[in-house]
Formats: sequence, structure tokens, C-alpha cells
Amino acid sequence: MKPSESDLGRDDKMANERTPLITTVTVGAVRRRYPHQTVRRFCTIALGSSLIALFITFLVSVVFAPSHSTHRGWPGHGKHISFDELKDILLETPNADKAAEWSKYYTSGPHLAGKNLSQAEWTRDRWNEWGIKSDIVAYETYINYPLDHRLALLEKPKSDSPDAGAWRVAFEATLEEDVLEEDPTTQLEESIPTFHGYSASGNVTGSFVYVNYGTYWDFEDLLRANVSLEGKIAVARYGGIFRGLKVKRAQELGMIGAVLFSDPGDDGKITEENGYDAYPSGPARHPSSVQRGSVQYISIAPGDPTTPGYPSKPGVPRASVNGSIPSIPSLPISYAEALPILKALNGLGPRAEDFGEYWTTNTGLGYKGVEYNVGPSPDNVVLNLYNEQEYTITPQWDVIGIINGTIPDEVIVVGNHRDAWIAGGAGDPNSGSAVLNEAIRSVGQALEKGWKPLRTIVFASWDGEEYGLVGSTEWVEEYLPWLSATNVAYLNVDVGVRSPVFEAYAAPLLHKLLYEVTALVQSPNQTVKGQTVRDLWDGRIGTMGSGSDFTAFQDFAGVPSLDMNFGGDFEDSPVYHYHSNYDSFHWMSEFGDPGFVYHRTMAQVLGLAIAKLAETPLIPLNATDYAVALKGYVEKVEARLESFQLEHSTEKEVFEFRARPASSEVRGDRENFKQTLGHLYYIVGEFKKAAIELDAKSEKLSKKANEHIPWWKWISKIKLFHEIRATNTKYKRLERAFLYQLGLDGRPWFKHVVFAPGLWTGYAGAVFPGLVESIDNNDYANATKWVWIINDRIAAAIETIR
Repeated sequence: MKPSESDLGRDDKMANERTPLITTVTVGAVRRRYPHQTVRRFCTIALGSSLIALFITFLVSVVFAPSHSTHRGWPGHGKHISFDELKDILLETPNADKAAEWSKYYTSGPHLAGKNLSQAEWTRDRWNEWGIKSDIVAYETYINYPLDHRLALLEKPKSDSPDAGAWRVAFEATLEEDVLEEDPTTQLEESIPTFHGYSASGNVTGSFVYVNYGTYWDFEDLLRANVSLEGKIAVARYGGIFRGLKVKRAQELGMIGAVLFSDPGDDGKITEENGYDAYPSGPARHPSSVQRGSVQYISIAPGDPTTPGYPSKPGVPRASVNGSIPSIPSLPISYAEALPILKALNGLGPRAEDFGEYWTTNTGLGYKGVEYNVGPSPDNVVLNLYNEQEYTITPQWDVIGIINGTIPDEVIVVGNHRDAWIAGGAGDPNSGSAVLNEAIRSVGQALEKGWKPLRTIVFASWDGEEYGLVGSTEWVEEYLPWLSATNVAYLNVDVGVRSPVFEAYAAPLLHKLLYEVTALVQSPNQTVKGQTVRDLWDGRIGTMGSGSDFTAFQDFAGVPSLDMNFGGDFEDSPVYHYHSNYDSFHWMSEFGDPGFVYHRTMAQVLGLAIAKLAETPLIPLNATDYAVALKGYVEKVEARLESFQLEHSTEKEVFEFRARPASSEVRGDRENFKQTLGHLYYIVGEFKKAAIELDAKSEKLSKKANEHIPWWKWISKIKLFHEIRATNTKYKRLERAFLYQLGLDGRPWFKHVVFAPGLWTGYAGAVFPGLVESIDNNDYANATKWVWIINDRIAAAIETIR
């Protein structure tokens, strides 16, 4: 189309290359679509904000609904049951007959670590039946199994005799326990030989020396008396310290083997010497009873010795086991088969009484003709110790069950180990297995009735505990980042029942919880109607050491842990045949817990502890108890400086004292160290102030959480939600603050500056271990270093909870 003349006459110029690409164009005002658009926008924003606020209020009110309220809806469940209703379920569901049923199953055949897959699968299936989603987690672990063994006392005429070269067998040990007509477990064709886990293979022959309990100072006494040890075989009685440390010290002093026996003198009043019949006719120790067990150096590091600090998965690098397990062979024997060996030392070398009271305490074979001479035996009276072990890498199986809670980053872990040295194990560990099953079955009943816990609960049936806490340690090492972020507490039941006496070991954060739950459970042994477990318990809570599956949680991951059981001793306690074939279903039924009533009670205590930790809005931990304990620990360190001159009132204190290493060289200034130690009192005092403040705030928030807050006060609910979450996070992280990532001197796997097993006790707990070990070594320069490390970790704990 051509332009018209009128177009050509306009002032507008034709576009060309100089014309701007962007020009301003005037447009008319946009017509409003709605006459009240501003009001409409305001209403839209207000309505949207209200819906968001209502949604948040709903979540907060659901999560923090008062525990005593009427039924309310929970996410994923049709209804919520009150805490009182939950408590009733956990008290009423456990059943003694069911506990006996589980005990009979677990003790019906051998279930050595790495050889109990059928039991792992059975356990998983039962838990799934009870509503807990469960599966098996496997680890490829380094472990040993027995192939052959021999222990013989050999004699030959003296060197001036014409028959000097002819050795004869004076005594050949059977290394077996008697089969008992009354006890079906002892009659099983598939029995496990007497042996030591992680013991070295070897065939050694030599003179032998009686070394008492084999503590550090027992060996020191022998050295100071010029008793020759190098090239000899140690004969030690069980007790006092962990068996592996007896072998370790013997090895360090050049001895070539070790034989360990159980002296009935350590059984207290209940002995044949005192007129009690031996099992199965009575409560005394059977003479052929043998204590199997591990000789791994668990105070250096537990778990698979080839994977320290990381999980034993296929293809991982394997470390040398040197320094983790013995290189000399060892065997366990009964006192019946120790008699000929001990009698062969009669009249040879010093007698036990020459070394003082620590050597004569609980000697129980004098009436059998043993004089407790130490020897050594002459060159023509020797022991031949043969031990053949198969070392292999084989799977071990942990069973893990999970109940997802409403709060995913707060987790409770509850565990017991399943493996045993024997076909039985009715006490260790399967009384705990039966207890755990009944607690889980009870929790399953609560789930069926609509309960969903606030916090996630993880149940564990560990494998490989007996060898060196293997299953639990590998699992903790694998899931350490998750546990560090989420784990609130670990509850352990090992030997759940073997007597009517309740006892517990726990991190101070959990002391209050123990007192509360034991006060809610009726005792089967009431002298006054209505007495609870708490009423009949002396209330003592021991220090966390080692020897069970809490170790990796407490000492490596920094998770507050407790271990509880009915296993305390009293004057008339039937002798418990620890790690023996006689730890059987028959023994438990007749002597340990007739009627399995304490199994039921233990399941009730465990169930309520789980409920308290998993369900209450405020995590039921107490920081003030920790502060009080820390001050007591500093006082113990001060007392330790002078304790060589102090008397020790309990047997446990005696063994702890006798397990201290001997060092004559002094490093650093003792007086300067004493002054430096005073800094710990100050920092502990500051920690106590922060702890009291935290506990007071927790109590205040707990009351608020149990009050009804109207829905329209949603801002108050959101504020309460954030305050509770912040407070719980402080409690959750508190124990972690005491971890020192470089670890203890010479045993870096142990990270906790407050708790660890004693270096030369193994089982018993040590407080401020880096500090006290330095004092024991007279190394006050290193002790001063540890004062400042501890000071820094307590300061970190203060920052955590402020």
C-alpha cells in the first residue's frame, strides 16, 4: 500500500538507521478489574497467613499435646493414648511365662558369635510380628574358633637320675565340664569347647608360677621377690580385673602362656567348704565349672581389632592386631582341674601369705590341700599348654528394629547382645534377651492401641559382644554421624537377671530417670506391701566402665548410657556359673529366677525407661547431677595423690588400687600440679551454675507443656515449641561436649575425658582417665596437660547448655 498524501504531510519523520530502537510510548491508565482491589489483596494475604498460622499451631499442639490430656490425633495414627495409659500397658503386658519361653528358645543350642544366624532371623521375625519394623545388619569381622587344646602336667626324675630323660604325664586335664543328668543343656551333643576368644594359637611347655589374680601389682610383688617369670607359664585365678589384662601383663613380662581358673573362695559364703551342696543339688559352684571369655585388650579398644574406629565392611583395609590381642596362648580351666597344678607348687617358692593380705583374700582351696605357694615349679615339673585356634573373617549379625517418632532427630537406642560362649547363657546374655523381647512386645501392644512416640526408638540385638563388644561397636562406628546428630540416650540390658538385687551403672545425666522409673514398678520381693524396686534398691549407681555394649555409645560417641539388671550379690546368693555350661535354663529356673518373676519386673523397668525417654516433651535428663558428680570426681583425683597410704574399704577399691601401674620415675612438679588441679574446681562450679539454670528451665517448660493452651494463642505455642526444642538440643549435645577427638594417651579410640574403663582393670570404670593414669605413672607434666584438656571440655559443655 502506498502512503497517502495526508500521511506524507505529517511532521513525523520516516524511520531510518539513526532512529532509536526504544522509544517512549504513552498508554492509557489500566482499568481496574475489581472496584475494591486493595481490600481484596489485603484479605488474600490475611487469609493465607491465618491458614499457615493455624497449620503451624496444629503441628505444635499435636507434637506437644499434654501427656495427661484426653485422646488426640497423632500424625500417622488414629488416636493418641495418654502417658498413664501407656504406663499401664508397659506394666501389665510383660509376662513371666513369655519371658521363660524366650529364655528357653535362646538357650536351646549353641549361639556363638558369627554362628547364630537362625537366632538373628528368629529375633527379627518376632519383632516384626509385634509391630516393630526390623532387619539384620551384617559386619565382616575378624574372629577365632577353637580347633584343639591340651593342658598336661609333666614330670620327670631329677637330672641326676638314670631315667632323667623320661617325661611322664602326671595329670591330663579334660578341659571339659561334667554332663549333669538334671541339666539338659549340659547333655547337648553340640557343645562349645572351653577356650578364650582372641587367644593365640601355640604349643608351649615350661615351668609355671602362681600369680594370684594377675593384677599389675601381683606381678610387681613377684618381681620384687625375685621370682623368675620369663619363659614360665602363669597360673592365675579369675576375678578382680578383666581376664585379657592378666594375659597381657604376663606376656609383657616374658611369660609364654597363661592358665586361668575360678577359685571357689571368690564365691563368698556359698561354698562346699561351708557345707553347701554344689550345683545341681545345691547353690554352690560345680567343681568342673569353667569360665570361658575373651582375652582381647578391651581397655585399649573394643570391637573388631582389625578395624579400629571404622566399621568392618567387606573390602575395608585391615590393621595389624599386634597390641590388641595376646600373642601367647591361654586356656580357662575349672578349679577341680587346677588342683593338681596348684598342689604341684606346694612347698616351692614363697607362699601367698608372704606377700600380705592381698594374696590371701578369698583363697578357697586350702581345705583341698592347696598351700598357695607361688613357685616356680622346678625344671622337671612343667606344664604343656597347647591351643589351636582358627582365625577367620566371618559375618556377624545385628538385628535392628525401628519405631519412627514424630521428632526424627531425637533417638533412643535400646540394646542387648544375643551371642553366648555356651549353648545356654540363661543369665548372660539371654535373660537380657528375654527381657528385651518382653519390653518390645509391650511396646508393640501400645503401638497397636494407637501410640506413636515423640522420639524415634531403635532396638538392637547385638552379635559378637562376648568377643569384644564387636556387633555394637561396629554399628556405632558405621552410624556415628547420625548418632552424633540424634542419639539422646542408650539403654543396655546384658545379664538382665541372675539374682533379686537390682543394680545399675549410668552416666550422671540418667541418674534421675533411674530413680523415677524404679519407683513406679512393684518389687516381687516385698517385705512391706506395695514396696517398689526403688524401695528395695540401695540407690547406688556405679560409674560407667566397659564389658558390655554401652561402651561404644558412652566412650566413643558421647551418648549418655545406662546398664541395669537384677544381678547384685547378697550373702545367700546362689553361685552364678559365669560363661559356663551351667549358666543354663535349668539353673535359672531352679536358682537364678524361679518363676521368671524378675524377668517380668526387669521388662517393666526397661519399658518405663523407654517410655519416659521417648514420650515426655522435655528429655528427662538432669545436668545438675552431672555437675555434682564432676565435683566428686575431682575430689577422687585429689585423694588419689595420697591413696598409697590410704586404706581401701571395698573389694572393688582394692582391685582398682592393685591394678595401678608401678612407676618410680617422677616427671614434672607434683606441687605445681596440685595447684593447677584447683582450676577444675572453678570450672566445675561454673558448669554447675549453668546446669542448675538449664534444669530449672526444663522443669518450667515441662509444666507449660502439660498445660492447656487455647488454639488462638498460637504464637505462644510456637514460642513454647522453639524453647522446648532448644532445651532438648542442649541436653542431647551435652555428653558430646566431653569428647576429646585425639583420645586418651595410648588408646585414642576412647574419646571421653570423664569416663573410660580402667587401663589395667578393664571392666571397672575410671573417672578422668587421662588424668589419673598420668598420676599413676608419676607423670605430673602430663597430668597438668590433662587438667587443661578437661578444663576445655567442661568449658565447652558450659557453652553447650547456656
